[in-house]
Amino acid sequence: MKTITLEQQLSEDNRIEMIDFYNEATEDYKFWSHDYNMHFGYFIPFKTNPFKRDTMLNQMNAQVIKRLGISSSKNRLIDLGCGMGATMRYALKQYTNVIAYGVTLSDFQLKQGNKLLQGKNGIIIKENYNDTSFQTNAFDSAVAIESFCHSGHSSLSLKEAHRILKPGGRLVIADAFLKKDKTQLCKGAKHAYQNLCNHWSLEQLANINDYKQNLKNLGFTTIKIEDASFKVAPSVLHVPFAIIGFILKKLLRFKSIKRESLHNLKGSFYALFSGLHMKSFGYYIITATKN
Repeated sequence: MKTITLEQQLSEDNRIEMIDFYNEATEDYKFWSHDYNMHFGYFIPFKTNPFKRDTMLNQMNAQVIKRLGISSSKNRLIDLGCGMGATMRYALKQYTNVIAYGVTLSDFQLKQGNKLLQGKNGIIIKENYNDTSFQTNAFDSAVAIESFCHSGHSSLSLKEAHRILKPGGRLVIADAFLKKDKTQLCKGAKHAYQNLCNHWSLEQLANINDYKQNLKNLGFTTIKIEDASFKVAPSVLHVPFAIIGFILKKLLRFKSIKRESLHNLKGSFYALFSGLHMKSFGYYIITATKN
């Protein structure tokens, strides 16, 4: 009989919780984004409107895709933790030479995301991004926007991304990270961190410095880490207004708020709270190339 460690059991429990969370709460993201962008945005003065959330959310898609350096030749792109496929749809709209694949563990995202991809050169598959069935050296590009955090920024995620990328293939990650070890967080930052992980089903957030070293150890080169915290902040400031609007909408329609939706709302609040602790948390865009 195979022995399961406590760490493996906790990881599996988190995976199941995360699947339940997204199966039940994904439809709530329609309120956050008309395009079902399940991430924060990127603000550029005079280019994106800070009062129109989707312009910033789609700009995050644009910034991530731009860093892939897609040329005019055929490009197989994979979104590792694709949600409803918003980033895939953005890439397919910008590049006719892209074939996009997305992986998710949520049946709801799989079904609804593929409906949104109908007629486009992309598909969402039910797979674990830590252990996919794709062949080695299968993809030219890979993205992970606020998805690797659900498995604790595990080295398994990076190892699998490295395996399925072709030599010279590029990985772009956009996500929140810790700037210091979690044992060094102040009381307020620790409270925000624990509740953020709890309500958004995150195993943990990695230390950005450790993560960079992890990328190097796995064979990634030309690693560029950009602190995008101030670019992301204007979209994070939409959180309290989105929460209030969502609750009012439910109440006016005499609808109850699901447990998963409440977790989502609380997680959003603690994301805002975390952002106030800028010495402890940061939002980064990471670009790395496979040797």
